[in-house]
Amino acid sequence: MKLLQQSFSVSFQYPVYFSENIFQNQNQILKEVLSADGVASQKKLFFVIDEGVSQNHPKLVDQIKNYCKHLEEVATLVSEPLIVPGGEEVKNNRTYLDKILSITNEKGIDRHSYILAIGGGAVLDMAGFACAVAHRGIRYIRIPTTVLAQNDSGVGVKNGINAFGKKNFLGSFAPPFAVINDFTFLSTLDDRDWRAGISEAVKVALIKDREFFTFLEEHATKLLERDNASMQYLIYQCAKLHLDHIASSGDPFEFGSSRPLDFGHWSAHKLEQLTNFELRHGEAVAIGMALDVTYACLKGWLKEEEWKRILALLLKLGFEIFVPELLDNENKDVHRILAGLAEFREHLGGALTIMLLREIGKGEEVHEMDQDLILRSIEVLQRSQNKTLVI
Repeated sequence: MKLLQQSFSVSFQYPVYFSENIFQNQNQILKEVLSADGVASQKKLFFVIDEGVSQNHPKLVDQIKNYCKHLEEVATLVSEPLIVPGGEEVKNNRTYLDKILSITNEKGIDRHSYILAIGGGAVLDMAGFACAVAHRGIRYIRIPTTVLAQNDSGVGVKNGINAFGKKNFLGSFAPPFAVINDFTFLSTLDDRDWRAGISEAVKVALIKDREFFTFLEEHATKLLERDNASMQYLIYQCAKLHLDHIASSGDPFEFGSSRPLDFGHWSAHKLEQLTNFELRHGEAVAIGMALDVTYACLKGWLKEEEWKRILALLLKLGFEIFVPELLDNENKDVHRILAGLAEFREHLGGALTIMLLREIGKGEEVHEMDQDLILRSIEVLQRSQNKTLVI
């Protein structure tokens, strides 16, 4: 037998910028990003824009075109921006993925070109997947416009679309060339979307940073009152913890079965489906976390005092901790929500791996879940939704 074996590593640079009014001519961030790639040739630019962002910022397309006139020595806008729906629709319907790929082909957008996506997490996921599969990788710049995207999904390494009734069944691990967070986009979010993104900050605080959790408790009212300084700190700290995890986990592309940043997500993904995506992702994650911390408390891992703190914060932030779909029966004996465990395991492969809490700021992974205890946890949440927290 003969064998050739080699190993290699690839180093990624992952800049995440925090700014405002990035398409005003005096803001040089985008120009600096495009000039930093070491490529001397003229680069082609193509923008994909979330329809909701376009409607809330009617001057945005003109601002982009005007800004690109000042980039002529480094880049050229090769097409009108493509406007696509936001939310799960853009990931459920492959039409929008195919449109990006078609324009990429027609305009000769190559591996030294850039596709820039402006929008919420779903649009960023879909556009990132298009970039990953066209020419095996077109340079991609994310410009997140929601709290959820700026503090979590927009700074990750994942891209994808939904298929076969499952979230992110088709996708890739491909870090963007850069992420540019523009806080001015947050001003037009409705209160529901503003709040929904806070759940991912609660998530990362619960598993990684007790002091950050205390900050969220102390600033919950300010966050709901849309205090910009509090929200900008939340986004920065959450993004930092997310990036630190990517760098330190040793498994940024999830070759193993561990996915700690998906704390609370096994049921959240299923709830999104069961509610026909009426629940925002962040809202579903809040319920998923409430379920898992209740499970940990009933299991004897998490102290009741800390369980109460966590649920009290979620309720104070305006999140539901129970929806009827948690009790949705496929038949008399089977709860649909439990199918989320198998789907979560299948999506990652290997053994089931779920992050649970030992204490605020400290998580621990388990490889099995007691389904009877899950159902007891759901009953506790049903009783607790009126803010009477009794385990």
